[in-house]
Amino acid sequence: MVAGSIICRLKMSDLLTLNIEELVNKIKDAQITSEEICKKYIERINKFEKDVKAWAHFDEKLLLEKAIESDNNRRSGKVTGPLHGIPIALKDIIGTLDMPTECGTVIRKGKSYSQNAEIIDLLLSAGAIIMGKTATSELAYLGPSDTTNPHDYARTPGGSSSGSAAAVASCMAPLSIGSQTGGSVIRPASYCGVVGYKPTYGLISRNGVLKTSEKLDHIGVFGKSVEDVALLAKVLIKKDNYDSSTVHYSTENMLTETKKGPLFEPKFIFYKTESWNLIEKKSREAFEYFIKSFKKNIEVFDTPSYFKDIHKYHQIIHETDLANNFSTYYKKYKKKLSKYMLDAILRGNKYSAKEYAEAIDFMQRSYNSYKEVFEDYHGILTPSSPGVAPKGLKSTGTAEFNRVWSYLGTPCISLPLLQGENNLPLGIQLVGNRYDDNRFLGVANWLEKECNN
Repeated sequence: MVAGSIICRLKMSDLLTLNIEELVNKIKDAQITSEEICKKYIERINKFEKDVKAWAHFDEKLLLEKAIESDNNRRSGKVTGPLHGIPIALKDIIGTLDMPTECGTVIRKGKSYSQNAEIIDLLLSAGAIIMGKTATSELAYLGPSDTTNPHDYARTPGGSSSGSAAAVASCMAPLSIGSQTGGSVIRPASYCGVVGYKPTYGLISRNGVLKTSEKLDHIGVFGKSVEDVALLAKVLIKKDNYDSSTVHYSTENMLTETKKGPLFEPKFIFYKTESWNLIEKKSREAFEYFIKSFKKNIEVFDTPSYFKDIHKYHQIIHETDLANNFSTYYKKYKKKLSKYMLDAILRGNKYSAKEYAEAIDFMQRSYNSYKEVFEDYHGILTPSSPGVAPKGLKSTGTAEFNRVWSYLGTPCISLPLLQGENNLPLGIQLVGNRYDDNRFLGVANWLEKECNN
């Protein structure tokens, strides 16, 4: 069964089709209740979860209790913030007190964190309701979950934020939170046909979130539109003294700049990577059509030569950090780890301190070259993925088009603007400059609206 068709059968008047700002305003004006909204999502979950398998933990009773409490707070004048009454799904690596955090491994079956992650407290302060935990690849790496692609249950949704992307795509959640170390936000967003946004490294705290790589881990968000993800990101972006990577960044004008867009019609570079010829024929034709449609805005270049080294250095950092962070799991629970994880840990243990230092040093040197692009251009465009979601559930696909941006720590967003083979979704990836997220989201919104008009 193809779930893309069930998504299309939603009536335009259905609550599930409303954007987040509309939902917030309707709750505020007492036109709808959070309980009504959550019941709609529960209905979807009960109908489609058996096929999609997006959830690692979902408690219907607990969700309704939280929704009723939220409604009671509103009636008594206790509106807590910009997401009051909005249900949000969490990748199952984000620590919570009131539900398990299993991180996609049997090693943590039924186990919870001792405190909420920093971003949980920010969500609760904003009035959001935590729906539950979405399925992830083993320890947010490559070992796939059971989650399927909502557009074709025989295909992967991508990973490691598999359930987070699939839950939004199947309208089982209005918003969700994931993470990216290689391509774990952008690739699932492309495969599942939703918007996936990974902010600049250091804008969102990872305190209380499973640590895979200190230098590469990013928190990201999923939604139906650029404005939806901007609203969620605005709540999450905050300096945290317990995550030394975080910085002070003003989001006061984030929504305004997102809606306003660029002052002048933007100019982009489209990078054709060394893997361009490996992209499936129909997907490549879709990308070529996109480039042609925006020919006055886009200049096409081959990727810079230093990009090929980034993949090597990203791997060194990622696997060394995996080996260090999961050494206890390796020693105590080796037989419960997948071959993906075992092989990565073995490779990570072989890298020298000199190789790791070189990989860190190259990060800044390559960024210094990269940032010169933004003297003349508003952003870089690339495929979000090599094509549509591959068939089969034994792999989550490749991060070939994503690792560079995780390594450089730049903001990037996947926009579901194209279709590939079998009319499956295909994402365009927009990449910006570090700490330019406010303006970057405005450019992304411009591109989204231009394609949808």
